[in-house]
Amino acid sequence: MNRARVTREADIAVVIACHDEGRWDSLIGTISSAQSQDPAPAEVVVVVDHNPTLMERLKTYHPELTVLENQYERGASGTRNTGVEFCSQSLVAFLDDDVVAHEGWLEHLIEPFADGSVVGTGGRVDPVWQVARPPWFPDEFLFVVGASFVGVSEENHVVRNVWSENMAVRRESFERVKGFRLAFGKVGDQCRPEDTDLCIRMQAASPGAHFVYVPDAVISHLVPPRRATFGYFLVRCYSEGRGKVEMSKHLRKDRDLTAESDWFRRSVPAAIQKHLAGSMRSGGGADVLQVGAIGSGVVAAGLGAAITLGRIFLHPQRP
Repeated sequence: MNRARVTREADIAVVIACHDEGRWDSLIGTISSAQSQDPAPAEVVVVVDHNPTLMERLKTYHPELTVLENQYERGASGTRNTGVEFCSQSLVAFLDDDVVAHEGWLEHLIEPFADGSVVGTGGRVDPVWQVARPPWFPDEFLFVVGASFVGVSEENHVVRNVWSENMAVRRESFERVKGFRLAFGKVGDQCRPEDTDLCIRMQAASPGAHFVYVPDAVISHLVPPRRATFGYFLVRCYSEGRGKVEMSKHLRKDRDLTAESDWFRRSVPAAIQKHLAGSMRSGGGADVLQVGAIGSGVVAAGLGAAITLGRIFLHPQRP
C-alpha cells in the first residue's frame, strides 16, 4: 500500500460554494461547522456565484475569511473550481451552503488519504426536513433531496463516486482533469451529476486510483419545504435520468453506469417487495404510497433518459 502523510493542521482547505442570500443563516452555520473542526482546516474559502450583494455581506460579517467571486460562468462547477484554484493545500474538501458538518467530519474525511492511491473521499449525508417528511417518500430515493439513501454500506469502502456537498480530493488529481466540468452541473433548477462525472474522470486519469466512501464523515443537509412535494420528487427523478445520459455522452469510453444499474436491478425490486409485504401486514397506508412513489420515480427517470437519448440521436453534435 502506498503511504502518503496527511498534515492534520496545514494541508487541507475547505471550499464552500454559495449563491443565494436566502440561505444566509444556513451558510453561516456551514462556515461555523467548518471552522470548528478538529483538526482545523488550514483555510476556509467561500466562493460566491455571481452575487455581489452576498459577497459584500460576507466580507463584512466574516472579515477573517477568504471570500472569492466565481471566475467562470454561473454554476456550481465554476464556483468550486475557483476555490480550488486559490488554495495551496494538497487536499481540498467541499461543502455546500445548506449543510452542517458534524464533529469529527474533517478528521474522518482525510484519514483514507494515508493511502496514496486514494484520490478522493466522501461521507454520509443525513437529511434534515424543515417540514414533516412525507409518508410516501421512500428511503431508496433519498438522493432526490441530496441525502444518503438505503443500500449504502456503513463501512469504509471503495466507490465509483461521492457527492460534492461532502467530498475531499487530492488537489493534484483534481487539477489533472481540470476540475468540475464547466457548463455541466447545478445551475438554477438544472441538476446534472457534475460530482459523479468528476469522480469517474479522476479515476480514469490515474490507473489504480479510487474514491472511498467514509460513513463516519457526516454532514446534515437541509431539505426545504418545496423539496418535500411530489412534484419536486418527479422533476428531480426526471433530471436524474436526463443528467446521467448527458454525463455518459461527455465521458464516452470512460462512461460507467454500473451503480445506477445495480440500484435499478437490486434496490428497486427489494424496496417494492418490502413495502408490498408491509402493506399486507398493515392493511395499506404509507407502504402503498411508497410503492406508488417508487414506480413514479422510476418512470420519471426513464422518461428523462429516453427523451435525452432521442435529442442526442437527432442532434449528435449539439453540446
